Amino acid sequence: MAAFTAKDIQSLRQMTGAGMMDCKGALTETNGDIGKAVLILREKGLAAVAKKAGRIAAEGMVFAAVAKNGVAGIIEVNSETDFVAKNEDFQTFVKDLVQVIINDNPADIEALGRCKYPNSEFTVEETLREKVLVIGENLKIRRFARFAEPFNCSYVHMGGKIGVLTHMEIDPALNGNPAIQELAYDICMQAAAMRPICLDRSQLDEEALETERSVYLAQAKADGKPDNVAEKMVAGRLNKYYSEVCLLDQAFFKDETLTVQKLIEQKAKELGGSIKLTAYCRFEKGEGLAKREDNFADEVAGMVGK
Repeated sequence: MAAFTAKDIQSLRQMTGAGMMDCKGALTETNGDIGKAVLILREKGLAAVAKKAGRIAAEGMVFAAVAKNGVAGIIEVNSETDFVAKNEDFQTFVKDLVQVIINDNPADIEALGRCKYPNSEFTVEETLREKVLVIGENLKIRRFARFAEPFNCSYVHMGGKIGVLTHMEIDPALNGNPAIQELAYDICMQAAAMRPICLDRSQLDEEALETERSVYLAQAKADGKPDNVAEKMVAGRLNKYYSEVCLLDQAFFKDETLTVQKLIEQKAKELGGSIKLTAYCRFEKGEGLAKREDNFADEVAGMVGK
């Protein structure tokens, strides 16, 4: 007669996230000792997670949110396939992690892994390993950011393909003004659509700028332009470069006669209080990562050959 019951199997499943047959096997091996069974499943789980760790994870989801206290968080969590990214359990996991970031303010991904996962006895790292086992794909927490002081605004595009946070310093008299919320949301959408790489010119790398300038100058001189004309052409091209990569220099997507900076100044004058965009964060799912290339025919052939 077994030294454990169906209820013990269910309890072990809830504790570890392992499959029913794995739980039954672990309890059989330990003669019903749940504590030892947990250890066995954890050991097996770590091995399984390690096998998946080298697999490419470039799909997934970006999520951003602002809490009631005004603190904001954004995260990118990667999966191997877009199918998993659409899984409700995976999406809940990603959204829960943003709440952990907002509440616990971890310093980095390693610190985030040590944080307690909401409504459980496990850490984020332990919960991540459980998700890898249950979902069956390599999952990675790639990056996150947190803005502590109000006023913050969030925007998520296409169900998690792109996420944006903006942080503004505003006159206290403007707190709660819906026009500020609308402005911040528009700037979030601007960043999502126009892909700036920095807030303003001061954040651009000087060495990279000098390289751009040298290239433009060489092109102008190659066209036979005199030095004074070449310098003006370089200045014009650099201004165009700024308007492409600096958020505050970009043309506002709703009115291209205004830059984002001019829009903010106009809105501040209209509302009678100071407004300053001091930071933003834009994450795009899988940006810069190598994509997994599946060959369906080879995969099917491999399955048949097993």
